[in-house]
Amino acid sequence: MNRIQKLFREPKEKLIPFLTAGYPKLESTVELVCAAAESGADMVEIGIPFSDPQADGPVIQKSSQQALDNGMTLNKIFEQVIQIRKRTDVPISLMGYYNPILKMGHETFLNRCVSVGVNGVILPDLPLEEATPFCELAKAKGVSPILLVAPNSPNERIKKISGLAGDLIYAVSILGITGNNLASKDALADYLNRVRANSVTPFVVGFGISSRDDVVWFNKHSDGAVVGSSIIKNMVGKSDPVNATELLIKILKGNI
Repeated sequence: MNRIQKLFREPKEKLIPFLTAGYPKLESTVELVCAAAESGADMVEIGIPFSDPQADGPVIQKSSQQALDNGMTLNKIFEQVIQIRKRTDVPISLMGYYNPILKMGHETFLNRCVSVGVNGVILPDLPLEEATPFCELAKAKGVSPILLVAPNSPNERIKKISGLAGDLIYAVSILGITGNNLASKDALADYLNRVRANSVTPFVVGFGISSRDDVVWFNKHSDGAVVGSSIIKNMVGKSDPVNATELLIKILKGNI
């Protein structure tokens, strides 16, 4: 059982911060992930910088470009996860786009994930119709493939996506990009209840979540809340982004 599988067997509130690898500086990732874990993060998403992050809003797009300018690569991320694993057992998923993984090769990429201690992979641009080879290989190696559903996903598609994923899926809260405003809570509740009724796996929710109240509300309607743009935005202009991130995560967890 990998760390993600173990985490989602526990019925508790879950906060999952997103951090762009290599932002704000190339070597920031290790300290930020470890600080997030120490501040109460239940799992951490590490974003793989990409030149055309189509699901991301301007805040994460800008952080991704800065990380690429800093020299961040997929191999560097793996090296940094080795350092992270010396200090924390927090579940880690990589979130990125399919092209760099296809270029590296499924087998090579997943073997690296296993060897360094990455527990899951989220690929927002890998559609259900093309996801089976990657997902089956990932599951065979003990890495959780985390697929996305959206408010316009039909019930039968949610069932198929969750069945293929096997461990966890990611429910996008809005039709749009990260950082956008949320829809009405009534409409969101209806959508998340539909995901709950049709998913055979636990599910987390992301996009547009920014406050402690949001984290509490989404945990009542799902199995965890992902916070990304607000965490990245909170670092901008800070002389100590690690301390700023620690403080924000404690607030989001209700520890302050």
